[in-house]
Amino acid sequence: MFDVFTGPMLELFATSLWETIVMVGISGLIGAAVGVPLGVYLHLTDTGGVLENRPANRIVGAIVNAVRSTPFIILLVAIIPLTRLLTGSSIGTAAAVVPLSIAAAPFVARLVETSLREVDRGLVEAAQAMGATTRQIVWKVLLPEALPGIVAGVTISFVSLTGYSAMAGAIGGGGLGDLGIRYGYQRFLPEVMLAVVIVLILFVQALQSGGDWLVRRLSHK
Repeated sequence: MFDVFTGPMLELFATSLWETIVMVGISGLIGAAVGVPLGVYLHLTDTGGVLENRPANRIVGAIVNAVRSTPFIILLVAIIPLTRLLTGSSIGTAAAVVPLSIAAAPFVARLVETSLREVDRGLVEAAQAMGATTRQIVWKVLLPEALPGIVAGVTISFVSLTGYSAMAGAIGGGGLGDLGIRYGYQRFLPEVMLAVVIVLILFVQALQSGGDWLVRRLSHK
C-alpha cells in the first residue's frame, strides 16, 4: 500500500511541508502585525474606552465582521485580481499568502479586542489618574496585562491558518493541501491523503504546544 512513498514522493512531501510553513508563517505574522493594532483601536474606541468614538468603532467593526464572515474559499476567488496585482500570479505559495493574511488580520483583531476587555478597568483608571497618555496606557498597561491572552489568540490564528492553507491547495496554492488534492484525490492515492492529514495534525499540535508553552511562561511573569 505504501509503495508510493519513494524518494521523489518524500521529497515532494518535504517541499510541500516547507511551503505550508512559509504560507502560515508569513501570513500569520502579517495578520498579527495588522490585527493587533486593529484590535487595540477597536478596544480604545469602544464604549467606555480611552478614545471612545462609537461611529468610528462601528465602521471599523463592520469591516472586520464582513471579512470574518466571508467563507475563505470565496475570499480566495474574490481577491484574485488583488493577488495577481501584488504577486504577479494567482497561484503558488506567494499568491496564497495574500488571502491568508487578509483572512487572519480581522480574526486576530477580534481576539486581541477580547483579551484587552479582560484587563482590569481599575488599572486603566489608575493610569489615567496619574496623567498617563493614551500611548502609555496602551504600552504599559493594556498590552502587558493582556499579553498572555493575545499570544493565545495569535496561536489560535496560526492553527486556523493551517487549515486555510490546506484549503488554498484547492486552487493551486501549494503546500500540503495541494499535494493531498493532486495526489490523494485526483490520482486516487488514499495513502497520500492519509499521510497529508497526519502531517497536518502533527504540525498543528506543534503550533498549539508551542503557543501554550509561551502563554504559561508569560502568565508566570
